[in-house]
Amino acid sequence: MKETAVLLIDCPDQKGLVARVSTLLFQMGANILHADQHQDHALGLFFMRVEWSLGGNGDTGDAAFDIGGFEKAFAPIAAELNMRWKLYTATRRPRVALFCSQYLHCMVDLLYRWRSGELDCEIPLIISNHTAVAPLAAYYDIPFLHTPVTADTRHTAEQLQLSLLRQHNIDLVVLARYMQILSADFVAPYPAAIINVHHSFLPAFIGARPYHAAHARGVKLIGATSHYVTAELDNGPIIEQDVARVSHRDQVEDLVDRGRDLERVVLSRAVRWHLERRILCYGNKTVVFD
Repeated sequence: MKETAVLLIDCPDQKGLVARVSTLLFQMGANILHADQHQDHALGLFFMRVEWSLGGNGDTGDAAFDIGGFEKAFAPIAAELNMRWKLYTATRRPRVALFCSQYLHCMVDLLYRWRSGELDCEIPLIISNHTAVAPLAAYYDIPFLHTPVTADTRHTAEQLQLSLLRQHNIDLVVLARYMQILSADFVAPYPAAIINVHHSFLPAFIGARPYHAAHARGVKLIGATSHYVTAELDNGPIIEQDVARVSHRDQVEDLVDRGRDLERVVLSRAVRWHLERRILCYGNKTVVFD
């Protein structure tokens, strides 16, 4: 786990914003590792991400960065410039709960990337409304909870799931093809902290059978979309999308096979970028920093 801090900022655009932030970090001895910014000219908004090292260097005599002192010094600057800001430190790995149903391709991909170190997080819990994922959870030695969901038991199942998320101090929920619609009560405690993958290039072909709809329409491109979940179905801020070319020769099964590859890629990218604090939401859009 890298000993770094990440500062995310959004505010009204004006001159000197980068200089104010970078000057303070320089004065406090920060070693900036990455910096990126974006302007939305239509809305007059400015966005910035800065990452810097927290660790000291015994060979050079550099002390560890004073993160508390930075917060105290930065707060009046942020207030003056009308900044909304979040400061993250890598004092612990984010804790992620994975949800799925019967399709396991995204779950297999995420767990492999996690075990190989690509996803810097802890996964203390896997939840499913089916039991197909149980052997995979056992292989990775991750606790598994089976929560069957019907129209009559949906509320009870969600309350149990939310209780477990609280018990495990979950920071991020990943829906790795979890084929259930979450209620507004479930989503509310996790704003911009539930990531879904939709097997369609949203907003095209929303709903449960987009490949069938795409095939019936004769499209030449299919896609997949990863987005944050909101109370409005399939309408949350989009994080990542990708497409593949198809032709009249492809049947629905071919579209499904190619689409699953896209689903793996866009979901893993979205999860990694979230864990690295590279995403900033505004309105119903996202800025994904380099």
